[in-house]
Amino acid sequence: MEPVADIQLPEPGVPGNPRELLMNQRAAGAIHLRIVALAFAAWIFDFYDLILYSFLLVPVARELHLTPEQSSIALGTSLLMTALGGVIFGFLGDLFGRKSMIATTVAIYGVGTALCGFSQTLTQLIVFRSITGLGMGGGWAPGQSLVAESVPAERRARYAAYVQTGAPLGVLLAAAAGGYLAPAIGWRLTFMVSAIPAVFVVAAVLKWMPESDVWQRTRTVLNRGVDLRAILVHKRIFVLLFVVVLLNSEAYWFTYTWMPGYLELKRGLTAAGASRLMMEMQVGGVLGYLTFGRVADRFGRRPAFCAYGMLMAAGTIPPTILWSSARAVPGLILAAMFTAGFGTGIWAGVAPMIAELLPTRIRNTSLGLLLNVTRGFQFFTPILIAALGARFGFGATLSLGAVFSTLGALMVWILPETRGRSITAMD
Repeated sequence: MEPVADIQLPEPGVPGNPRELLMNQRAAGAIHLRIVALAFAAWIFDFYDLILYSFLLVPVARELHLTPEQSSIALGTSLLMTALGGVIFGFLGDLFGRKSMIATTVAIYGVGTALCGFSQTLTQLIVFRSITGLGMGGGWAPGQSLVAESVPAERRARYAAYVQTGAPLGVLLAAAAGGYLAPAIGWRLTFMVSAIPAVFVVAAVLKWMPESDVWQRTRTVLNRGVDLRAILVHKRIFVLLFVVVLLNSEAYWFTYTWMPGYLELKRGLTAAGASRLMMEMQVGGVLGYLTFGRVADRFGRRPAFCAYGMLMAAGTIPPTILWSSARAVPGLILAAMFTAGFGTGIWAGVAPMIAELLPTRIRNTSLGLLLNVTRGFQFFTPILIAALGARFGFGATLSLGAVFSTLGALMVWILPETRGRSITAMD
């Protein structure tokens, strides 16, 4: 197949002008900031809606009379459904475009979150959490694809990191909602109110988000949609990426799914006390995500990924397996939570790394598959935590997140370095 990297399409909305530079070939400007801002808005409420249940787990379980195992099934099911959402909307994003899939998935997770407030039984809760997970799983890939394909190569990692900062900020908002809003208005109204931002995000995306001109060019030149056989052509890189993302997904969800409940139920903290620790963790996360992109653009993807992964592993130990000793040192648990949160900045580098290693025609599909199928494996994580926690203690069980984080940090060195690579290099 002839390379298509030098063929240019008109700017969206300016048909018939082949001399117009692609967005990623222009100097950073207002259009890039608009894309980043809208992708960020979609992602922050996407992640907020997914993680919110973790902070409402205790009051929901009390009212619906759920056991820890049943709560874990509800947690795990929403993560499992992100895998299905990633597969479906990853494929559709390569077929029909990035913009339409962003709007569609935001609408889906907004509806799912609102419905959670009407849950009367475990079955209803699982169904509504599944809808939320479906939309959430499909929303990440089109946003990151659009950013990767639209911004200048020398700023790709930092702009992707700015979007990914929506994850810790979403957790921060969820912690605040669980610790302060829910005690005031109840968990049902908290779910319902939390769905409102999705309406405004959908409207803003439809009105102001441009479509990816790289995606448009690739479809026009190749005259076809998604070629899934291309994944087999790149199977070695795809498998390596899958392993790296899976290890780090295990590290993240081992730390996050049960952490609020663990602090409240096993360490005797109040809902507000647990939320304060989780919010401190997210302050570290925000700083980690914001700095990761600049570090990766300066020193490379692999060194940044490894360093941040090791920080997450180090920060996970004191609040879990060393809780008793760490609590005797003033400020240590707080500092450790901050460090673990800072280390989660590695997730700011996942999308650029995948985007730079795979071609445009399967980029959105691959992003959706790699992030969300690995997250679908996390269906078993909260269930496993509940089972192992009952036998070995929740602190020791949650500390396994440090093991996965360390392995993920080391595995990244198997992948090629992609700093500064053209987004169309693999086309």
